Amino acid sequence: MCIETVSKEGVMLLGSLIIDLSGLSLSAPEQHLLTNPHIGGVIFFSRNFQSREQITSLTSDIRMIRPDLLICVDQEGGRVQRFRDGFTKIPPMKTLGEILGSRSKYAEKFIKDCGWLMASEIVACGIDFSFAPVLDLDKDKCQVIADRSFSDNPVLATKAAKLFIEGMHEAGMAATGKHFPGHGGVSADSHHETPLDQRSLEELRGHDLIPFTSLADSLDAIMPAHIIYPKIDLNAVGFSELWLKKILRQELKFDGIIFSDDLSMKGADIVGGYTNKAKAALQAGCDMVLVCNNRKGVIEVLDFLESYNWVPSARLSRMSRQVTLSWDSLIEDDRWKSVNAKLLALPKGK
Repeated sequence: MCIETVSKEGVMLLGSLIIDLSGLSLSAPEQHLLTNPHIGGVIFFSRNFQSREQITSLTSDIRMIRPDLLICVDQEGGRVQRFRDGFTKIPPMKTLGEILGSRSKYAEKFIKDCGWLMASEIVACGIDFSFAPVLDLDKDKCQVIADRSFSDNPVLATKAAKLFIEGMHEAGMAATGKHFPGHGGVSADSHHETPLDQRSLEELRGHDLIPFTSLADSLDAIMPAHIIYPKIDLNAVGFSELWLKKILRQELKFDGIIFSDDLSMKGADIVGGYTNKAKAALQAGCDMVLVCNNRKGVIEVLDFLESYNWVPSARLSRMSRQVTLSWDSLIEDDRWKSVNAKLLALPKGK
């Protein structure tokens, strides 16, 4: 039985840790692990997906144990789309940016519809949200971003992202902008190393920060990058009070949730072990941390949260899906049929 955490105001609080699962169904150890009150969510990967029916069943099994847990996935579109068979193939965000740049009179509605469709298909499986959209500005400099970005033009990217977010919101899904303050200016991949970006804060404000600044009121959550900007702060962004509390919270007036990026990424190792990483991220201003693909790391973070007596953020419940939707009703929706037809009509390679 899960021991629930309650705030001083009597509000039920979610735990501060998101974990992953090993396979297509819950193992006995995972069923027990999910009862830990410090776990606030589960993230799905491609290894957890076999079919729409299977992922819906897995979601239901999780909610039988913890109805309150946030369940999420990276379903951006393009090459980062964990669920494929039985789901609509969403084009890379670069394609949507190019369509908007073409000034087609249908572009704005199409991009909003793509955001709505992606979110609706996820919600129809009982999942709360996808970590989307990417707000990084890039074209081909950063291999890990590249076509995941709407554009390297900050004005175009901001406009496209705003439309996509509006579509997500229409589907009842919260939107998460990533990777603050922008991953597109470095060639290094933070999955494998800690990138260094030598630009000044003024340079970032004039380029990479524009989407985050412009969309701060539209976003429900933001995920910082595992990048160090040595001219601004020697700490990586996700472990920096300067970046998260001063710039993001105070200057940009962002009041949503701050998720860490995965603490198992090599870009986070500069801080030390999992206990140090979780402590540094939470103290810097993250509301929730992710630990994926390392069960030992999960246990270390849970032990830290227990011993540190960490009080979870009351903001986290904002990420829960706002509507319930069945797949059968979704595929009968004229909007779903229309955007699917338009996506099928896109030239190959788009």
